[in-house]
Amino acid sequence: MIHTLLCFLLVPANPIAHYVYLLFHRDPFRGVYQPNAFDLSIEIPYFLVLTILSVYGFHRYCLTYYYLKNRRKKPQPLKQFDTLPRVTVQLPIYNEQYVVERLIEAAVNLDYPRELLEIQVLDDSTDDTQLLCARLVERYAAAGYPIKYLHRENRLGFKAGALDEGLKKATGEMVAVFDADFVPPPPILQQMVHYFTDPKVGMVQGRWTWINRDYSALTEVEAIMLDGHFVVEHGGRSSSGRFFNFNGTAGMWRRSAIEDAGGWEHDTLTEDTDLSYRAQLKGWKFVYDPDIVCPSELPVEMNSFKTQQARWAKGLIQVGKKILPIVWRSEQPLYIKMEATFHLTANIAYPLMILFSLVLLPAMIVRFYQGWFQMMYLDLPLFILSTCTVSGFYVVSQRALYPKEWMRRLLYLPFLMATGIGLAVTNGKAVIEALIGIESSFVRTPKYRVERNEEGWERKKYVRRRIGWIPVAELLLAGYFLCATAYSFSVQNYLTVPFLMLFLVGYSYMGTMSLLQTPLRRLWFSLPAFIRVRARDISPAPSEG
Repeated sequence: MIHTLLCFLLVPANPIAHYVYLLFHRDPFRGVYQPNAFDLSIEIPYFLVLTILSVYGFHRYCLTYYYLKNRRKKPQPLKQFDTLPRVTVQLPIYNEQYVVERLIEAAVNLDYPRELLEIQVLDDSTDDTQLLCARLVERYAAAGYPIKYLHRENRLGFKAGALDEGLKKATGEMVAVFDADFVPPPPILQQMVHYFTDPKVGMVQGRWTWINRDYSALTEVEAIMLDGHFVVEHGGRSSSGRFFNFNGTAGMWRRSAIEDAGGWEHDTLTEDTDLSYRAQLKGWKFVYDPDIVCPSELPVEMNSFKTQQARWAKGLIQVGKKILPIVWRSEQPLYIKMEATFHLTANIAYPLMILFSLVLLPAMIVRFYQGWFQMMYLDLPLFILSTCTVSGFYVVSQRALYPKEWMRRLLYLPFLMATGIGLAVTNGKAVIEALIGIESSFVRTPKYRVERNEEGWERKKYVRRRIGWIPVAELLLAGYFLCATAYSFSVQNYLTVPFLMLFLVGYSYMGTMSLLQTPLRRLWFSLPAFIRVRARDISPAPSEG
């Protein structure tokens, strides 16, 4: 009786009342719709994928909890060295002509006694970088700096091979590594080295900061993504006693820990994570100190960013295939085994996201005819758990790092979530290749020494010319989600529209920027300077990403 009365009062009312009625009317298609095998073939993969993504989303909540619970635990060295140990600084380089001078200059200015310091320039370059490196090292060595130039004629093992070759000739008890796009500040060795007064410490990792964060919307999003990794992931894992990884740069190793773990191996694309797990399984303690910071340059070009993300995604899955069986056979506690599993398999979300994207529209149609109420109490919570945990994850990191301006950075969160979804095709392909055993070479991320907004990169060497089929697939998915969004409007399913827009924006942004970013920038900067200045005064220049 009450239900009938509510129907009578609400349905003839205004559109908002009608919409509320639809939300809570349990079965509007009773007697009209009957489930069938086709519907089950859509719903089973839909809910399976959504459930798996929700599990990984819940894990993000757990990491955030670990971090918040232990955030006041600040790591401290056991004591200070009375006599400093000898340190080798390794600078792995491959075709880095724009940034190598900045890197080497920073290395020779490190605040550490020269008689206890060794700097190795590990150069695998095949272009003009080779001659530039040799000249720089010769000049600084003549000035009394402890720097050596080591060049390999082949790239066997890529970065891992270079580090391993350098280690054979190194004289330091400790080994610090800085990639070409980093600018190690003078005190960083002194900040790290005293942690090794604890004989159990095998590695100390610092936090990355950003030289060119404000360059574009793309670099802002990259910075927020990596801030979340360092603050919440590293902070949560390290402070709660779980395994975490060396990031390949801006860190220092005890040489004996590297050797005890079996040395650098190059059968995965993330040799740093591989060595990290092998060392921690041997009992070595890792330290993450967020107060030790090292500036770095973010990729400014979309295809370079996608290449970097794909290498990391593929590498972690490769490490998972290699290391997780060893982890689960070890005597480590269950919570460490579980965290290692979540860490090394997290990128499985990308191929699942592609599958989810493909079944979402037919699932929406099927679920709509099963009733809005079911969608409200089942689909929506799972969808929120699988996607919206991302926002809380990054809000925490931005608030921790930028307490005075973190609210401004939250404006990028919808764009960040869309960008993460847009990476699904690139990273999904990489993950599938790793799962089925397709090997690929170590494709480095080009660096252009772009530090200020007015600096260009589009006509420099290393800009990728071949783009492939992935942007086309991304734009096709964008068109698909445009249709899905239109369908949601047509059936008054307004609650799903914001989620669909994330997919639409993410895929269209990735595909468009991959195809047009470089050509448009070249066109823009080919215009006479006075035209560009006048246009910039009237409206912003074309987005760099």
